[in-house]
Amino acid sequence: METSIPKLYEGLASWWHLLSAPEDYAEEAGFYSELLVAAGDPSPVTLLEIGSGGGNNASYLKKQFDLTLVDRSPGMLEQSRALNPECEHIVGDMRTLRLGCEFDRVFIQDAICYMTTGDDLRAAIETAFVHCRPGGAVLLAPDYVRENFSPSTDCGGEDSRDRALRFLEWTYDPDPTDTSYTVDYAYLLRNADGSMRVEHDRHIEGLFERATWLSIMTDVGFEARGVPFVHSEVDYNLEVFIGHRPKDS
Repeated sequence: METSIPKLYEGLASWWHLLSAPEDYAEEAGFYSELLVAAGDPSPVTLLEIGSGGGNNASYLKKQFDLTLVDRSPGMLEQSRALNPECEHIVGDMRTLRLGCEFDRVFIQDAICYMTTGDDLRAAIETAFVHCRPGGAVLLAPDYVRENFSPSTDCGGEDSRDRALRFLEWTYDPDPTDTSYTVDYAYLLRNADGSMRVEHDRHIEGLFERATWLSIMTDVGFEARGVPFVHSEVDYNLEVFIGHRPKDS
């Protein structure tokens, strides 16, 4: 079950907000918030975000929910604590996490992409079910399903007061017959003294058919459905998944 953690989430975690700035998440987090509120019983209060990373979504969702944030990477949680000091932060793996309590809503965004086998994906969705109270709901938001995957490239980065980052991202599928794809990153990192270094970072991410997502969610006990993801910068048919936990389950 153990898998390696990409450099971005270990030794390079302190650079996270220069690669992915919190202010870029307002529209996306607003979409997730509306879905989460409408997904289950009315007036949800508590939200468990699993795979919360550096806390960018949480910096907006905390205005609507009482948040508990879980991530496998201590370094990423450190970045999130600086951004969201009022939220509870817990180190945990989405495949094995058991907190012994339930929440009105459970949210797993793109961290679920690191589930690269059907067994891992099922384990993560079971974790979501266990932590979702009857009458509540889960929102799963992978970057792709098999049906909408296409190779792509991207670039970007930010400056801070004393350092800067630029990146190139290359997404491709070297073996269309398996359940994963590859995202290679090149990071150019400039320190306060002007020194530069380059890092290569490979992320292996899961790729499953839409029917697989819905089937696993149904098998573990959710009433599952797909919902189109709406964002001004997304120009392909991206879908997220809502799972409602019946009150009698």
